[in-house]
Amino acid sequence: MNKAELIDAMAADTGMTKADAKRALESFVDTTSKALKKGDRVALVGFGSFSTATRASRKGRNPQTGAEIKIPAKKVVKFKPGNELAGTVK
Repeated sequence: MNKAELIDAMAADTGMTKADAKRALESFVDTTSKALKKGDRVALVGFGSFSTATRASRKGRNPQTGAEIKIPAKKVVKFKPGNELAGTVK
């Protein structure tokens, strides 16, 4: 499912217009992104939680040359599904 299909499904489920559903989805994405950028955790009971973690620097290999390279540390986004979501997917 892509963004447009998600917006269509949200509009159909809630009775909102597609424009309102698009604004709601974009607001959710923007708000979640800002919270994660600040280092906050976003938890949606039953669905899951978004958080950030720091991945340490490490050594890797260039697959073309085999030369060793240093991969720098970086911040990554993590998602842990909630029990309801995990149970639904099974």
